[in-house]
Amino acid sequence: MRPYDRHMLLVIDAGNSHVTVGLARDGALIGSRRAATRPSATPDELEVLLAGLLRLDGEDLAGVLAIAIASTVPALADAFEAIAARREIPCVVAAAGTIPMAVRVDHPSEVGPDRLVNAYAAAHLLGTPAIVVDCGTATTFDVVDSHGAFVGGAIAPGLQLGLEALARRTARLPLVELRVPDGSIGRDTASAIRVGTVLGHRIMIEGILGHIRRELATNAGIPAGDVRTILTGGLSILPWARAIEGLDGIDPDLTLKGLVHFHRVVAGDEAPA
Repeated sequence: MRPYDRHMLLVIDAGNSHVTVGLARDGALIGSRRAATRPSATPDELEVLLAGLLRLDGEDLAGVLAIAIASTVPALADAFEAIAARREIPCVVAAAGTIPMAVRVDHPSEVGPDRLVNAYAAAHLLGTPAIVVDCGTATTFDVVDSHGAFVGGAIAPGLQLGLEALARRTARLPLVELRVPDGSIGRDTASAIRVGTVLGHRIMIEGILGHIRRELATNAGIPAGDVRTILTGGLSILPWARAIEGLDGIDPDLTLKGLVHFHRVVAGDEAPA
């Protein structure tokens, strides 16, 4: 097996809806690409996918010397590990037993790897205590206490999932475009749906953030404003996300950056972020 070389690291975030891949050099993420998730994809198909995504940036798998993976789909994690094994590329997989931070919840093995990586990234990039809101298929709140431990959070149905379920489970309500409503009173069916879902989802996020922030601040004996908060996930790049109050920033690539930091530590390269 080739030794670890931090100059060419492939990071993979395999979620329920999308597979996001990024390439890092010298410990810094230099780009990312996304593709739709296919849980039944074979290692051969996924290798073709990876090669194609890397080729968009003028790179190829032959130049990858290490891989770090976070996957909420176990079959995809196994397939990506199989690709790494047959190419003899060192590979690490994020999980409660491998992430270098304390996981203080009742059942650590049940926590999604992406949530742990988000928490790890927030602790390194923002400081503690911190909250990560990840808007994807589900909207998750990942919480890091003042000691740098993952202590849980919250999970809600994602915004796009809610729009699709509303259209699928009703006879007369259409699937509408995900965009910010013009006001808080919908004057037709489509705008009423946007008020209830898009505006409603934003208010839900702000409300839960406020509760978690106050609880963290009380436990740490600090002002609530000192609790760092960041938004990530596929839906964080859309205009609706910029209206969410109480955020310190939005970073769609936070999970990939967390994987870069995770790999640096487990591979023995603990250079400063």
